[in-house]
Amino acid sequence: MPSLGVRMQLLIGRTVPLPAPYAIVESLQGLEVANRDSDFDGFRMSFSMGKDALLDYSLLASGVLDPPSRVIIVVSIGVLPQVLIDGIITSHQVAPSNRPGESTLHVFGKDISVKLSLEEKNATYPNQPDSVIVTRLIAGYATLGLVPMVTPTTDVPIQVDRVPSQQGTDLAYIRELATRNGFVFYIEPTPVPGVNTAYWGLDNRIGIPQPALTMNMGADTNVDNPIQFSYDALGPAQPRVTIVEPFTKMSIPIPVPSGLSPPLSLRPAQSLRTTLPRDSANLNPVQAGLRAASSASQSSDAVTGSGEVDAVRYGQVLRARRLVGVRGVGFSYDGNYYVREVTHRIRRGEYKQSFSITRDGHGALLPLVRP
Repeated sequence: MPSLGVRMQLLIGRTVPLPAPYAIVESLQGLEVANRDSDFDGFRMSFSMGKDALLDYSLLASGVLDPPSRVIIVVSIGVLPQVLIDGIITSHQVAPSNRPGESTLHVFGKDISVKLSLEEKNATYPNQPDSVIVTRLIAGYATLGLVPMVTPTTDVPIQVDRVPSQQGTDLAYIRELATRNGFVFYIEPTPVPGVNTAYWGLDNRIGIPQPALTMNMGADTNVDNPIQFSYDALGPAQPRVTIVEPFTKMSIPIPVPSGLSPPLSLRPAQSLRTTLPRDSANLNPVQAGLRAASSASQSSDAVTGSGEVDAVRYGQVLRARRLVGVRGVGFSYDGNYYVREVTHRIRRGEYKQSFSITRDGHGALLPLVRP
């Protein structure tokens, strides 16, 4: 891999991850890391195994790869190191073989947010807005290197009216509060190994897009297989939220807040479906507005695309939860997209990145994308 300009570093440890022993690195056959904009990130590592003098597999006997060891996978393309995942080993599978040297150990794990899902709790948070509750919960995991990036909320519950209550794990409650506000929650690593950003806010559909995924442009082409696009007119949905005024018993429609997700296409798809969020009649206008925003954000984008890019030709790690440009596929599908998921597959001499991208409709919003 060094000849291709790609280097990988594997850090493992019970509490503080350190560079993996030589025997671990030498026996590594390949690994796969999946970064998603929702749910857990995950990884799988495959190792070849051999028996030692005690007729046991040394990789298993060492205990280095036993759950719940912490794993950090760092990839450098050129001189820029990037952390693909900071996670916890959760399970492994052993595939013994009758042939010497062909036994295999598969190690599986999830990102560090799994630590927030291990203990169920009952707690109340009187007179605290959702953003304050989330910040408090994240602060309880400072030893994991979590840095909160929490979007403030303005709805402050009054104790005589309602009291926010948690019944479950911290992760489940943080995600519940995110959904209620039309937000997302995820933890992703920073360039500094062991330090992670805990993001609670809107989908990151602003900022500088990543370098373009390019097709049909000669030497600039970096996509291995043609990007497959699909257009689903039944994906977008328009929520209809109505509250009941407590004194007159009149029904009051609540408009859906605009501008939650900036448009990425020139011709956004029309919402053909209408949804009715349940249990909204007794909400106040602020809560109903949040319910409408949450329902709107949960509807699917109309256009999705998938493909695979060679990391060396692309020149960097493609990140999920960010924008990326697409060019060379025609005006209807050129332009910027939101990256839903990236799966990194690394073996000796090979680094491929499969991706899934999405946006709201047809047509490039801007005449150019970042090359």
